[in-house]
Amino acid sequence: MAAIGIDYGTSNSEVVYFDGTKHHFIKLDPNVEQSNKIRSSVFVYYNDDLPRPPVSAIEAKVAQIQRAINDQLEKTKNSYYEAQDPREQRVFSEKIDDLRAQYHNRPALQRQAIQLLLKYMTVQDLSLNQLVETGEFAFGEEGFKRYLKTPDKGRLIYSPKNFLGAHLVPGQKAAFVGMIAKQLAFFRQSAEQQLNQTVDTAVIGRPVRFHGTRGEEGNSQALEIMADAAKEAGFTHVEFLEEPIAAAYKIEPNLAKPTNVLVVDIGGGTTDICCIKLSPEKRSNLNRQQDVLSVTGARIGGMECDKNLIVKSIAPTMGQGLKMLSGLPVPPTYFSDMCAVDDIPRLNHFFSDEYGLDITQTMSIIKESKLLGRLLTVQEEKLSARLVNSSRLAKEMLSSKTEITLPLHYIEADYDVDLSVEDLNRSMKSWLSRVKRLVVECLENSSEAPEMLFITGGMSLSPIVRKQLTQEMLPNLPVIEGDAFNSVCEGLAIQAARL
Repeated sequence: MAAIGIDYGTSNSEVVYFDGTKHHFIKLDPNVEQSNKIRSSVFVYYNDDLPRPPVSAIEAKVAQIQRAINDQLEKTKNSYYEAQDPREQRVFSEKIDDLRAQYHNRPALQRQAIQLLLKYMTVQDLSLNQLVETGEFAFGEEGFKRYLKTPDKGRLIYSPKNFLGAHLVPGQKAAFVGMIAKQLAFFRQSAEQQLNQTVDTAVIGRPVRFHGTRGEEGNSQALEIMADAAKEAGFTHVEFLEEPIAAAYKIEPNLAKPTNVLVVDIGGGTTDICCIKLSPEKRSNLNRQQDVLSVTGARIGGMECDKNLIVKSIAPTMGQGLKMLSGLPVPPTYFSDMCAVDDIPRLNHFFSDEYGLDITQTMSIIKESKLLGRLLTVQEEKLSARLVNSSRLAKEMLSSKTEITLPLHYIEADYDVDLSVEDLNRSMKSWLSRVKRLVVECLENSSEAPEMLFITGGMSLSPIVRKQLTQEMLPNLPVIEGDAFNSVCEGLAIQAARL
């Protein structure tokens, strides 16, 4: 039996096994060079026809058909009473009998209702729960490529983790349990195949706070969903560990003496910070909560920077800021809704026919309608996730370059957007202020001052972030250099090995 660490991230996920001496990275995505990392997004799709519509939809359509039959019946009755010729009356009488038979033939009505529903139904009409129960699943780059090729064949959940602590309508909680269970089962099976042994235990990383507004209620819901999903995926023993504490466990063996370390973990969806007492002598201890001096976190991660870059620097080339004939600006909510890849109800609303009609009507009362036409293309072709992904790539490129040209040819031929590091700085300004406030909060809550700083998570590689934290905010704190991408999962694997 083996125990693994699972870093179930907002943008990427990872699985690691620690044998007591060495870390073994489980290969999860053969389509990428670093195959131990896999996109956390899920594409749920249908190869052929959509599934049978839900009973509620069928019954509603049956009632609609019956109303139409009843209208015909009343008209035919009136025609019968008005007819003078007995032969004409007989024709109407037979039609009345036929309509009554149709009205009461429920199996035939249900078949007709299903045919009508399937004729006009799209994937977007399915509830998330029905989608998860009946669809096919594709993970990682395979799933993202399927989404790019046939977006109308399925639905891309860009980051399931972002929804776990949110308010979920009936049925959505079960849907996320089922969806994440599929991912965790895939992780477990991959580990078993590569380790050649049964994997029954997992330590799964968790942010300090899963959701920004729901507090402990959101945290409890998220942990419940993850625990239920892990059980459904075949794990018999599951524990959760806050991600910055896991990162601390990774660096602990390299410390020469007991040290208070400030760990700043800035991932794709959350920023989590802890101040913790680390010591080489304690690294075999299972419970280390007494060594945690303070811990805090919030739902502010790299994805927010991706969306901010769109709103601040890309949206103006899509009509943001234009004035309508009334003098009022084009609704700014168009562009924030366009980026809402981590808000299913909001994104579904953006993709609705009514929303597209609203954009089209706005195009008719502005001078530069071509720019807003780009927004309409994103809306009609459901390109929000692809645009946010393009923004993420731009953010990463601007970490090493001062200027780039971002091609958005999937929206419009020859549509390029020039972006600079100044644009990135501007888009990250308010986000960085919130990150720094979290650091201050953690320091103020700690009974002892940190002696060293460790920054991890994908956003820790940003020169803008590192400069703000190491040079401007904490210039006198020595920095521990480590792996920005793997430290959390390696720490989770260390804890799993202790179990």
